[in-house]
Amino acid sequence: MIRMKAKFLVLFSLPALAACASTSVPQNTSLPAAPASPLQSVAGLDIVMGKTADQLIRLFGKPQLDISEPPAQKLQFASGACILDAYLYPSKGDSTGRVTHIDARRSDGAAVDRVSCVNALRSR
Repeated sequence: MIRMKAKFLVLFSLPALAACASTSVPQNTSLPAAPASPLQSVAGLDIVMGKTADQLIRLFGKPQLDISEPPAQKLQFASGACILDAYLYPSKGDSTGRVTHIDARRSDGAAVDRVSCVNALRSR
């Protein structure tokens, strides 16, 4: 008898508990814009930093890799001298992805000077 009352109590309390659940959905689900990169002020990188994907493709040709993970995009360009990874994020007030960071390395993974890599990619 006690078991039966406990079952009914649980069954009758479920709708009341469900009414307490929140169904609101957060309105702003966008990520904040990427902060300005210290690479912006490096001499020789101004031809890459802040550029769009289309501008990079005009500068270096077709990327070896084009990876999109919204809101980010990674373009990879390679030559015999180096591999350049360009990371593009939208800026505040502009949904167009622009280069905010770059990495440069040799095919064996050793670090390469970014400016030298950019210049090597331009001259091919």
